[in-house]
Amino acid sequence: MLHFVIYPNFQKSCAQEYAIKVCDILHTLGGSVSIDKAYEKNFTACPYVHYDDFSILIQKADIVIAIGGDGTMLRCARQMIGSSARLLGINTGHLGFMATLETHQLEELANLFQGNYHHSHRILLQASLISGDKQQDFIALNDIVVSGLYGKVFDFSVFADHVLIGQYRADGIICSTPTGSTAYALSAGGPLIEPELSCIEMTLICPHSLFNRPLLLSSSRKITICHTADPERRICVSADGETPAAFPADSMLEIRKSQHMITLISMKHSSFFDSVNQKLMQSIKGTV
Repeated sequence: MLHFVIYPNFQKSCAQEYAIKVCDILHTLGGSVSIDKAYEKNFTACPYVHYDDFSILIQKADIVIAIGGDGTMLRCARQMIGSSARLLGINTGHLGFMATLETHQLEELANLFQGNYHHSHRILLQASLISGDKQQDFIALNDIVVSGLYGKVFDFSVFADHVLIGQYRADGIICSTPTGSTAYALSAGGPLIEPELSCIEMTLICPHSLFNRPLLLSSSRKITICHTADPERRICVSADGETPAAFPADSMLEIRKSQHMITLISMKHSSFFDSVNQKLMQSIKGTV
């Protein structure tokens, strides 16, 4: 029997409706369905559902199904770190680039029981903000971003294994995984990267230069960022778009590939290149 954990985001319209449909389909197909006990009141129509803390449920799960947008999948992925469960996304958000299924494709959940799907192993980034004897840690599936508050330009240096890559003046810097190459890094002018590759992309945000270009680094590198902005200038660090942390002038940020990975599920009809064509090319193709 396959053990499923549902991770819904009820801030998305119709997410509860589709979460209940997903539960019913999985139960009918013979799966075991579990949900964090915080959502128990939302699933009274599903008496077969098991409830407990997500951190406990994830240890026995085969597949976690995130129902929402890309942000939902990113939050879910971080909570799955250390487990062997695989992650599948059902999009109820706007773009949903990381999601495998749209809400009109729920019948394809049957493929999970037949093994008719692909695994996609994705690297994560871990970062440590070191200030004196204090350390704050971050982990990200998409990206680690350093930026000035209110988009103000500042000066900073970037090192790879203690070797200076460059000194820059920009609104900030994005260090992303291949998974994150289709997110903020893409909007900042970075390249598309096939998500199973193991590398770190460095993209500057609005650099004050005519010649700075994105840089791909080996995932074995340790990237260190130091800034020389005025101490009064507010510089922040954010992982996967979550609440930013202050980056003081006397600190350094070290970024490296995490020892953990996340395994995403994609259906056989839904490849990375299909998603690029269907979702990122919409404005060019005139689709809705």
